Amino acid sequence: MNKRKVGITDTTLRDGHQSLLATRMKLEDMLPIVEDIDSMGFHSAEVWGGATFDSCMRFLNEDPWERLSILKSRFKKTKLQMLLRGQNIVGYRHYADDILEEFIKHSVNNGMDIFRIFDALNDVRNMESSIRFVKKEGAHAQATVVYTVSPVHDYDFYMKMAKELQELGSDSICLKDMAGILSPYNAYEIIKGWKGILDIPVQIHAHYTSGMAAMTYLKAIEAGVDVIDCAISTMALQTSQPSIETMVASLDHSLYQTDMELTRLSKIADYFCEIRKKYQEFDSSSNSVDTNVLIYQVPGGMISNFVNQLKEQNALDKLPEVLAEVPRVREDFGFPPLVTPSSQIVGTQAAINIIVGSRYSYATDEVKNYMRGYYGRPPAPVNKDVQKKIIGDEIPISVRPADLLEPELDRARELAGDSVQKPEDVVSVALFPQIAPEFLKKRKQKA
Repeated sequence: MNKRKVGITDTTLRDGHQSLLATRMKLEDMLPIVEDIDSMGFHSAEVWGGATFDSCMRFLNEDPWERLSILKSRFKKTKLQMLLRGQNIVGYRHYADDILEEFIKHSVNNGMDIFRIFDALNDVRNMESSIRFVKKEGAHAQATVVYTVSPVHDYDFYMKMAKELQELGSDSICLKDMAGILSPYNAYEIIKGWKGILDIPVQIHAHYTSGMAAMTYLKAIEAGVDVIDCAISTMALQTSQPSIETMVASLDHSLYQTDMELTRLSKIADYFCEIRKKYQEFDSSSNSVDTNVLIYQVPGGMISNFVNQLKEQNALDKLPEVLAEVPRVREDFGFPPLVTPSSQIVGTQAAINIIVGSRYSYATDEVKNYMRGYYGRPPAPVNKDVQKKIIGDEIPISVRPADLLEPELDRARELAGDSVQKPEDVVSVALFPQIAPEFLKKRKQKA
C-alpha cells in the first residue's frame, strides 16, 4: 500500500514558547537539544520571527541575528522557518520597502530558508513586496491566509485569496488559524478546495486554544494537506499547537506516514519538560481549553491583556462586557482577523468603549490610523458612522500603505550611530528604534 507522506513543522523553538512562555526561551536552552530535533526528519523547524526578534533584545539581552546564525550552524539537515508579518516585518507598524528588503536579505544570509508571510487584514497588497524580495534572495516564500469567521470570510474568499497568492509567485500556501477557531469540517472544505485549484504545497497552522486543532489537522490531512505545524508534547496544547507525538501516533496504521519514532521524540519531550520549569513565572499553563474563543474569537493572549488593562483601571468586573464588545467593534472595523496588530487595535478600542461608558468617544492613534487605511484594506467596508466619529471628514487612503512611506534606512543608520558592528544592526534599529540603540550600546560596552 502506497502511503502518503505528511510533513511536520516543529514550532517548539518559536510559536511553542511564544504561546506558552511569553517568548522568553533563551538560546542557551535551545542549543543542547538541536541535534536531536535536527535528526528527526521534520519538514522544517520554526525558530525565528513573530515576537522573538523583539523579545531577544527587549528581555533576553540576545542579538536576534546571532540567534539565527548560531541555530543555522547547528541545524545541518532541517530547513529553518520564520514568521514574517508582511509589511510589518517583525514589528507593529508598516515599514518602508528598503527596510523590508534589507531585513529579508540579511535573514537569508544568516540562514533563513522559509518565510511564512502574512498580513493581519489579509490584504494581499501588504504581502507583495515580501514575496518578491524573498524570491529574489532565492528563499522559499510561503504565503499565508489568516483564518477567521465573518459574513465576508466565506469559502469563495479563501479560494480567491489563495489563487491570488499563487499568482504572485508563492512557493507554498499556509492556512493560519491563530485563535484556534478553525473547525475540522471547515478545514477539510478549504484544504480540499485549495488542493483542487493550486499547484503548490499546502500547510496548516492552528492553535489548540479551543481544543479542536488535532481533529482539525486530521481532517486537513484527509483533504490532502502536505504539512502540519506541531510542537513537542511538553510545549504543546493550550494556546500552543497540537502535539507532535499525538499526531504521529494518530497517523500510525493509516494511509499516511510521518516517518517519525515516538521513542526518539520522547527524549526531546523530556528535555523541554525540564527546561519549561525554568520559565515558570511566564508560564501560562493554567489556561487549559478555552471555548470562549469560539464565541468571541478572542485569542488567549488578548484575554490576558484585557485582564491586565482592566486591573489597572480597577474594572476587572467589566471583563464579560469587554469580551462581548469585541465582536461589535470588529464588525464596525470591517471584520479584521484578530491577529497582531489588528487584535490589539480592536481589543483596546473595545476596552475603552466599556471603561469610558460611551462608544468611540475616545480612540487611540492606532485606531485612527486603522480608519485612515494606514494598516491596509479591511476585509469588508467599515461602519461609516463610526469612521466619521473617529476621523471626522478625513478621506482614507486607497493605495498600499507602504507606498506613502519614505525610505527609512539612512535615518536608522544615523540613529544607530557608532554602536553598529554589522549591517544587520541598522535593520534592528530601523525596526525597534526605542529598544535596539540601547541594546547595541550595552553590547559595545561589554565588548
